[in-house]
Amino acid sequence: MADVEYLRSLLRPFPDWPKKGIVFLDIFPLLRDPVGFETLITHFVHRLTSHTIAKSPTKKIDVVVGLDARGFLLGPIIAMRLGAAFVPVRKKGKLPGEVVHAEFEKEYGLDVFEMQADAIQPGQNVVIIDDLVATGGSAKAAGELVAKLGGKTLEYLFIIELTFLKAHEKLDAPMYSIVKIDD
Repeated sequence: MADVEYLRSLLRPFPDWPKKGIVFLDIFPLLRDPVGFETLITHFVHRLTSHTIAKSPTKKIDVVVGLDARGFLLGPIIAMRLGAAFVPVRKKGKLPGEVVHAEFEKEYGLDVFEMQADAIQPGQNVVIIDDLVATGGSAKAAGELVAKLGGKTLEYLFIIELTFLKAHEKLDAPMYSIVKIDD
């Protein structure tokens, strides 16, 4: 648990951002600290190798999916350490070729995530990663994309979870977060 407290100490709070009443936790100071960033990646890889893979029938993670945009900072490194592929989930209109899409609700209306149609093969084991989970809408949409392509989501990973919004209730697989915010 010492690594969790260490990682939490590297997050920088911004009160009343992006609007009054919200305390935004910035992950960028953690990424600027080489020891902190290594601790973060090692923490996630240890979680996946000691827990998630153990529960997988094939004992393998084939694909790490990173959500636009901060999941792109973590996903490729974790994928490389696991010997897995990295697949980005992008906002609508950002990917070339044939895509599958899923809608999700944001605070100001609907948004769309897309994934290239050949990015995941049927039966592949997938983990989905992003920096923060609030309501779970964007993570759920990413899980829907994985399912549309025939993949199986083993787990969702986040640095920060706003527990009071109960995102886990929307997701089709277990969820793991390092820092839990209860209010």
